[in-house]
Amino acid sequence: MAHVPNALLSLLCRFATLCADMIWIRYGSLFMLLAVALGAFGAHGLKDRLSIEAKQIYQTAVLYHLIHGLALLAVGWLTLIKPMDGNIRNAGWCFIIGIILFSGSLYLLSITEIKKLGMITPLGGLSFLLGWLLLALSATR
Repeated sequence: MAHVPNALLSLLCRFATLCADMIWIRYGSLFMLLAVALGAFGAHGLKDRLSIEAKQIYQTAVLYHLIHGLALLAVGWLTLIKPMDGNIRNAGWCFIIGIILFSGSLYLLSITEIKKLGMITPLGGLSFLLGWLLLALSATR
């Protein structure tokens, strides 16, 4: 078996960690792309199809989608600073789950007007809150 110098091994490990951490930048970018696309669709494609209340619900979905898409980009940046902190990665998963449950349920509610979808929304809100708490905890270490 060939001997791998420690410096090279260290560099390879750092590169692997960097690639793993960059996944959060990718997720954040894709969720932001989707938020902008859905926002434009709502503003133009659904303009004359939604009631005033449904438009407000849709706009709330887009707003929280955008905020937490940016949060995912912050998670990507923070994992580069503190690559061993699991709270940061767990916060990212909470933000993704929150976008899907909170914004996703509001998108569907506004378009379909199925009120029972609103029962899912608070679960997404709790997921957002947990994500922010995990980020706060990661700052205390």
